[in-house]
Amino acid sequence: MKNMNILILSAGFLSLSAGMNGALSQDDRAKHSANRAPHDAVEAAQTPRRPSVTRPEQKKDEHDRSSIFDAKNAMPSSQAFGNQPDNGKVLGFDFSRDPFNAKKPMQTFEEIMKADVAERPKVMQTQRELLQRRYDLKPRLDKEAKMSRGKPLAVGPTARLSSGMTWQRLAGMAPEEIKSKNAFPYPALPHPKQSTGGQVFPQMQIDMFPRLQRFDVDFDLPEEFLPEFPPAIFLQNRPELGDVSRGEVVSINNFHRLFKDILTPVQLNGLQMLLTPLPQEEFNPTDDRKSTEPSLGVTCLDCHINGHTTGQFHLSPDIRPEERRFRLDTVSLRGLFNQQIHGSKRSLRSVEDFTEFEFRTAYFNGDPIRAMKKGFPVFDRIHVSHMAQLQNMFDFPPAPKLKSDGKLDPAKATEKEMRGEKLFFGKGQCASCHQPPTFLDHQMHDLKLERFLNEPGDGPIKTFTLRGIKDSPPYLHDGRLLTLEDTVEFFNLVLGLKLTDEEKSDLVAYMRQL
Repeated sequence: MKNMNILILSAGFLSLSAGMNGALSQDDRAKHSANRAPHDAVEAAQTPRRPSVTRPEQKKDEHDRSSIFDAKNAMPSSQAFGNQPDNGKVLGFDFSRDPFNAKKPMQTFEEIMKADVAERPKVMQTQRELLQRRYDLKPRLDKEAKMSRGKPLAVGPTARLSSGMTWQRLAGMAPEEIKSKNAFPYPALPHPKQSTGGQVFPQMQIDMFPRLQRFDVDFDLPEEFLPEFPPAIFLQNRPELGDVSRGEVVSINNFHRLFKDILTPVQLNGLQMLLTPLPQEEFNPTDDRKSTEPSLGVTCLDCHINGHTTGQFHLSPDIRPEERRFRLDTVSLRGLFNQQIHGSKRSLRSVEDFTEFEFRTAYFNGDPIRAMKKGFPVFDRIHVSHMAQLQNMFDFPPAPKLKSDGKLDPAKATEKEMRGEKLFFGKGQCASCHQPPTFLDHQMHDLKLERFLNEPGDGPIKTFTLRGIKDSPPYLHDGRLLTLEDTVEFFNLVLGLKLTDEEKSDLVAYMRQL
């Protein structure tokens, strides 16, 4: 924790220094600010300034520039090695030195970055072509339905069906026939670069925090199919305040100003920890990274932005080999206080365990050895409990048409929404897993999608809450369902519900009220 405190203090001093050294007028500063990202203490802490070289000790001499520091030029400790295998050298991969998945021993960071940058256009073009084959990505926005801060909902379904196929005809086919004709419209959504995987952030977030930019891969889904940025924040200890985000992305730069009079000191400390960067697989200070410059890492709330999500994705850390792992969307932390299991596959039983697992192993793809190499964070249980307490404050958005038991108030709901609720608890079978008032059952279920696809299936995955679901596109664990309409079509096929078009529309209308 001593190192963590030093990091936080350093960020503060750099921020203060940057403010004191500014010599521009207010108008000049405004012009500059319009063309750059807002000040970020984390970015400032990890970005050294380049002073002018004026002192003798600053100048590099021949010794500084010589090749004696290259490992290949090291003098052996004994001449006898010349008679030993490989002359006493390690010619293969050295785990602590070579980046993971390097193509040859002693491959440099510059070589890897150059190859990745050159390959990125083809990687993203391949992903775009895949998405365009699968989906109609031209967004159709609802004129009335909005997320909590006013972003319009995208309307689906977006999935493209096989030539001549209709949704009703597809729903009448047996799983075996759908599989044999390769007609299932919702196969697994892949990571754009599976061999590397890792966390990928949407461009709208990178525009604000350039430190989250990767040089090897970009985000793939259009912004219209993502949650709001910034998302609203609702606190279960101060429900009367409504959205407490005030339209800001909470970061180390503003958390104290926003919450010093709303949260307890323990919760405020937990929030500070959740906003402090930690080394991560792709963002770290070693050569084994995917950021152009060495990085302090990412924060918990870089992914769970404002305690919610903006569609960031990575790969499930629970599966091997690499090609068997599946894409995993970042889930919302809203309503975490009412959940009894955590993690899509891990079934962790406390928020504290979930918190520790995330920054110790999930940050590094479930590999603690790589964590040791890149920066292994160790928090005492007191600070972990503070982080957990803060996470337990995140509440669902208000649902003004729901009663305290989670059922619709007939005096407030429309006939269409009431029909949707009846379907939800009846023919639609939704409530068999999504039980009110939190709309989850604290269980894991296997949809056995391998019945429909030439894929191995995902096995049991936890039930995620449907409260506030309109704020959290895209849907399913890997984001393959871009809209609520796609979600209804998916389950209509998987569960064999035989819903009519009107029933599907009623279900969507109902879920928008949760």
